[in-house]
Amino acid sequence: MSDANISLPRVFTNLLPDGWANMTYEPFREGVEICHLWRGGPDVALLRYAAGASVPRHRHLGLETIIVLSGSQSDDHGRYKAGSVVFNPAGSEHEVWSEDGCTVLIQWERPVEFLG
Repeated sequence: MSDANISLPRVFTNLLPDGWANMTYEPFREGVEICHLWRGGPDVALLRYAAGASVPRHRHLGLETIIVLSGSQSDDHGRYKAGSVVFNPAGSEHEVWSEDGCTVLIQWERPVEFLG
């Protein structure tokens, strides 16, 4: 196997405790920005919500894992403050919002299906 065929790890030093704030984000949905960390399934990104921003109701086609880094994120099942870890299994549905703004680290196995 040649060196060209070996996949190298992608490393983000100083991401925690707050290095994520200096990453480059792009628009995702109104009031929500995304910083892609890994693409190609599973995907990993940072999502930064402005206060009052939301993501419409969607269904997970694979496991989604969320770590709330700052602020709080809410969905149909509760409010999750910084330090929370949330697992949304395949087949689950919810709408997501942040009353006070937040940043989350999110990993999803497969893209979501928006329901409306």
